Amino acid sequence: MIFNFLIASVFCINCSIGSVSKEIQDKNSVKNDYDIVVDANGTGNYTTVQAALNSVALSKTTETKIFIKNGIYKEKLEVVLNQNNVTLIGESKEKVLLTYDDYASKSNGAGGTIGTSGSASFIITGNDFKARNITFENSSGPVGQAVAVRIDGDKVVFENCSFLGFQDTLYPRDDTSRQYYKNCYIEGTTDFIFGGSTVVFDQCEIFAKKGGSYITAANTPQSNAYGFVFLNCKLTTNSGDSSYYLGRPWRNYARTVFLKCEMGPHIKPAGWHNWGKPEAESTTFYAEYLSTGIGGNTSARVKWSHQLSSEQFKKDYAVKTVLRGWKPVLK
Repeated sequence: MIFNFLIASVFCINCSIGSVSKEIQDKNSVKNDYDIVVDANGTGNYTTVQAALNSVALSKTTETKIFIKNGIYKEKLEVVLNQNNVTLIGESKEKVLLTYDDYASKSNGAGGTIGTSGSASFIITGNDFKARNITFENSSGPVGQAVAVRIDGDKVVFENCSFLGFQDTLYPRDDTSRQYYKNCYIEGTTDFIFGGSTVVFDQCEIFAKKGGSYITAANTPQSNAYGFVFLNCKLTTNSGDSSYYLGRPWRNYARTVFLKCEMGPHIKPAGWHNWGKPEAESTTFYAEYLSTGIGGNTSARVKWSHQLSSEQFKKDYAVKTVLRGWKPVLK
């Protein structure tokens, strides 16, 4: 009896030692796989994401990998100009939340407001930025324009990320910026994807929340051949039938294309709106190719929009072509 008890005790001690050993190995593995570890609970190199970003030298030509452990990080974040080749990897998209609650009409303390650009929870100005398995949020609620992420840098990649907000959730801003989103979720109300960048949304879910009316508001410059390109995306909603337009032109040369996308019943039969600017009907380029779903019926689309041919799709809309020779690399 005593002998059996001793054996069982030794077994339990070995199990406990093995468990602790595995935990240490897992922690060491994380530290070895990444340059920096962020953990709000204090087990990493930093407890805040901005502190980790601040530690990255400017003008680096090699990648800096920052691993963010599960947690809610309420911070107003920025990857500054020339802070290049930064990669953020979350432990879990569902449990890594980067959030802040500024909004455009908020006072700037000097008699004005912080404005739409200043409302962004996360601003990315450095080039070659990547993010994976992270949720980005503007948590201010339905208070008007309130940006979750603003992107000015070039060659930016988001993979398996979520973008949460209401009006003006995602702001791909700079005219020279190229961006690629793969398997992402983007939600909002009015104009919740807007800006002047060249962007490919590949296999993303675009969720139009109740209370809005326009999905996109591109302000593509006349000199750019492409604006927003949605490829194999799914347009979903909790709004009513025929409540949303696919887009309206913030700038008269706005370019937005939906390619092989599944559209819910919230998409209006007309599809597109001219924002009260009749002249934009001859300068914008709004197009679709093989839209499906109830909202993908194109028979009543506005006459100034386009339906692409298979030849146009094959010739003009390869990802590398849209992104002007840049081919995003996913890891």
